[in-house]
Amino acid sequence: MESPARQVSLVPPPDRRQSETALAIARGAARLLWSLGFSCISELPLPSGRRADLVALNERGEIWIVEIKSSIEDLRADQKWQDYRAHCDRLFFAFTQDLPCEIFPAETGLIVADAYGAHMHCEAPEHRLHGATRRSLMLAFARAAALRLSALADPDGPHGVEF
Repeated sequence: MESPARQVSLVPPPDRRQSETALAIARGAARLLWSLGFSCISELPLPSGRRADLVALNERGEIWIVEIKSSIEDLRADQKWQDYRAHCDRLFFAFTQDLPCEIFPAETGLIVADAYGAHMHCEAPEHRLHGATRRSLMLAFARAAALRLSALADPDGPHGVEF
């Protein structure tokens, strides 16, 4: 018999806004980020009230945000991506090889991904965060990670907060 702890996901359940394609892109992009020395949190609420698709943190404290785009329509409908720049050192879009790179803003990095992996098509320009913003994001990252691990260890525990 499988333990209930094994049935709990380390990431929040999809909120029905993510397509299967978007979930596959996120998985492949996260694998790339891990290979580059980053730890990732998906669907992280930001101080601005937005929710980033993937936030990555490395041992030097660099923070990258990856915005997932599953279609041209998804990109065209999204006017909030510029808000993420205030919360990261580098901003990327991740998408499938079916989308043309030319449709994405020049001031972002590009990651081409599928469910099994990804490659960085072009590096994102760096725009270093202010120290107080970095601290706030690192605390949000750490708290979300701790709450998700706590929920894994004790699925019926008193978590009661969105993470």
